[in-house]
Amino acid sequence: MKLKLNPDLLRPLLGTIGLMIGFGVYAVAGDLPQPWQRLSIGFMFVLLGISAVIYGRGERWIQVLGGVLLLYGVLRMFVIG
Repeated sequence: MKLKLNPDLLRPLLGTIGLMIGFGVYAVAGDLPQPWQRLSIGFMFVLLGISAVIYGRGERWIQVLGGVLLLYGVLRMFVIG
């Protein structure tokens, strides 16, 4: 018998693992010296925004959220810090 995972159960599990990885990477980036800390954290937000825009095709609110994350990432890299 082949084990088949229910996508509705797999999604929260993958989301939880992703959050744990994200917080871990964010904590490591927070220990970097400036300007690398600012640039790496901003770059992570840019990547998150791009992935949200790509993932959210057909869902306008996810694409808007991705755009906001992308904009915040760019501001974090070059203005905020």
